[in-house]
Amino acid sequence: MKKQKSNFRWFILILLFIATTILYIDRSALGILAPDLQKSIGWTEEQYGIINSVFMIAYALCFIVMGHLIDIIGTRKGYLISIGIWSLAALGHALARSWVGFAIARFSLAVGQSGSFPSAIKAVAEWFPKKDRALAVGIFNGGANMGTILSPLIIPPLVLGFNNWRVGFLWTFPISIIWVLLWLKYFRRPEQSTNVSKEELQYINSDAEQEGHSEKVRWKDILPHRGAWAIAVAKFMADPIWWFYLFWGAKFLNEKFGVSLKEIGLPFFTIYLVSWGLGILLGWLSSKLMKMGFGLNKGRKLSLLACALFAVPVALVPHTSSMWLAVGLIALAAGGHCGWSANVFSLMSDIFPKKATGSVAGFGGFAGAVGGAIVAFSVGKILQNIGIDGYAIPFAVAGSGYLIALLLMHLLVPKIKPISI
Repeated sequence: MKKQKSNFRWFILILLFIATTILYIDRSALGILAPDLQKSIGWTEEQYGIINSVFMIAYALCFIVMGHLIDIIGTRKGYLISIGIWSLAALGHALARSWVGFAIARFSLAVGQSGSFPSAIKAVAEWFPKKDRALAVGIFNGGANMGTILSPLIIPPLVLGFNNWRVGFLWTFPISIIWVLLWLKYFRRPEQSTNVSKEELQYINSDAEQEGHSEKVRWKDILPHRGAWAIAVAKFMADPIWWFYLFWGAKFLNEKFGVSLKEIGLPFFTIYLVSWGLGILLGWLSSKLMKMGFGLNKGRKLSLLACALFAVPVALVPHTSSMWLAVGLIALAAGGHCGWSANVFSLMSDIFPKKATGSVAGFGGFAGAVGGAIVAFSVGKILQNIGIDGYAIPFAVAGSGYLIALLLMHLLVPKIKPISI
């Protein structure tokens, strides 16, 4: 019997989406519980900044290592190692008794999670043609929003129901085990998968570059290219803004508007649901523009500009007296970031061949995490010394950072085009 045309690439994308959702639940739990943990454990604003800086420093150092490792050992093994480490580290948060204990747990979490996005980006490059990658990345990256939507809806009731904050860090472990079993059973390269039809494989490879997969990528093959540095700039400027929303969002709403752990669910649900939909729309916009004939360079940059403009009004957030206006402005800016990330992740595979995407994603993630470490430490210092009025500074940076990043990217790469390694 003739094998019917398959669409198995979308099942792989669902697995990537679920893994990203688990990752963000595990990552955002601390930010949600931070206002209450700060009171019960007794850390200062500066110590909380250090906890998040430790996470970002580990993320930076391991991102660049994990990205290169995934290019060597492959996507299947790389993602298994990544989720295995971070799931155990998430359990480790329950053992923390001081801010130092949380810093150690966050360091371990970052080691594992640093392999997630290089693995996912490489999987998309393997399973989707270039014209669909921005949409595919926008969909799996929506797991970041799903995770941050589910976290405030599930974690507070669990913690309040059991009257124990440790439950907030434990409940995702069984879900991670189920994901690992599905990944082991179903993930292969498309040409090795028995679930992929000949027609689907032809579509996946419809605009594939010619490259020698046996040839290993070296850093000296990547770093001389200005495209790698443009991606690094895009991540260095933008990623810390997302981390700021994730780690300080609940604390800001608590301090400015008195939003408690019991009440945080609806505002966070609104922020990340809106930003998820907007992120997918902006990822789709890039693909749509290119299909309309705008070309790779103009299509990507116009999409990045649209994303940057959505973030500008967030600078007004500390100056509003309306909690829901603040939530709405943060939601638009977070959506702009999601669209930005989808386009930057796609840019990695636009410029570099598949064999290099893990390394390039690792280099970009390294830059973003370095920026995140600097911002996390700085925000802790600012809030320790200035108090709640200090929030005006990071929100002003959040409103202008994307436009500055886009200008620098354009100066580095006036015309986006694929390169050979």
